[in-house]
Amino acid sequence: MTGPIAHVGPNLPMDLLRATGRHAGAIAFDPDRSTPVADQWMETKFAPWAKVILEGWAAGEYDELAQVLFSRADDSAQRLYYYVCELQRRGLVGGPEPLILDIAKVPRASSIDHTAHCVRQLTVRLEVDEDVLVTAIETCNAERSVAASAVGRPVCLLAGTPPPDGRLHAAIRQAGFVPVGRTLLETWNQLGSPVDLTTGDACAALARQIHGDPQGPRSFADPGAMLSGALSATGATAVILWQTEEDEAQAWHLPAQRAALSTAGVSALVMTRRDWLGRDAAAHEITAFLGGIKA
Repeated sequence: MTGPIAHVGPNLPMDLLRATGRHAGAIAFDPDRSTPVADQWMETKFAPWAKVILEGWAAGEYDELAQVLFSRADDSAQRLYYYVCELQRRGLVGGPEPLILDIAKVPRASSIDHTAHCVRQLTVRLEVDEDVLVTAIETCNAERSVAASAVGRPVCLLAGTPPPDGRLHAAIRQAGFVPVGRTLLETWNQLGSPVDLTTGDACAALARQIHGDPQGPRSFADPGAMLSGALSATGATAVILWQTEEDEAQAWHLPAQRAALSTAGVSALVMTRRDWLGRDAAAHEITAFLGGIKA
C-alpha cells in the first residue's frame, strides 16, 4: 500500500503508524465549518468533530489519503468508522480505505492479549515488519524522554473535554497564565508513556502501552486521581474544568474531579454542558475568572 495514512481518535499506536513511513498524523478538519451534508446522516449526539470530518470526507477533502485508521476506544470515532463504511458501500461517499483498531481497556490480561492480537493484525495490514517497528518504537521512546516545562508565569490547567483548537488556551494566555492541557488533535497525536521492549515482542509491548494509557473516554483510571496528578505535575495554581454538552463520558467524572479540586484547594472554574466552539462566552468567563485570581 502506498499513499498517506491518517488517524481518528485516541489511544492508537503512534509508533506503528510512524513505522509505515507514510503517517500524516491525525486527520485535519475545520471545527467551524458547517455540516449540511453530514447532518442528513448523523445524529445530534455525535461529537461535533465527527460531523465535521464526515462533511470533509463527503466533499472529497481526504481523497489524497490512502487509508484512515479509526480508534474503537472512542464511541464517536468507532461510530464514524461504521458510517463511512456504510456510506461507501452505498456509493454515497468515496475517499480513503477506512480501518479500525479494536482496543480493549478492561483491566485484565485477556484485554491486553486481545489488543495485542489486533495490533499484530494491523501490523500485517500496514505491511510493517518487526525490525522497522522496533526502530520506530525506539525513536518514539527517545521523544517521550524529552519533557517541556512552563516557567516565569502562573500555570492554569485546562482539563475535561479536549477543545477543538487553541481558542480556550488563548483566553488563558490573555489573562496572564500559561495554559497547560491538550487540544483534541494533540490528544490524538500524543505518544503516551514509553513502550517497554524488554520482552522482545514489539506488538505485545505496544498493546500493554495502549491498554495502560489512562487517557481516553474508555479509560478505567480514577479521574480524580488523574486530575490530582496533573496538578502536581504542572504546578498549576488554577484549573479550568471544561466539558461539552455532547461529552457524556466526562459527566461521570465530575464528582471525583470536584472532590480532587476541593482536596487540592486550587482555584477552579467548572464549566459543564458547554458549546464545543465556545460560542457561549466561555473565553470571557475564563479571562474574568483568572483575572480575579490575579487581583
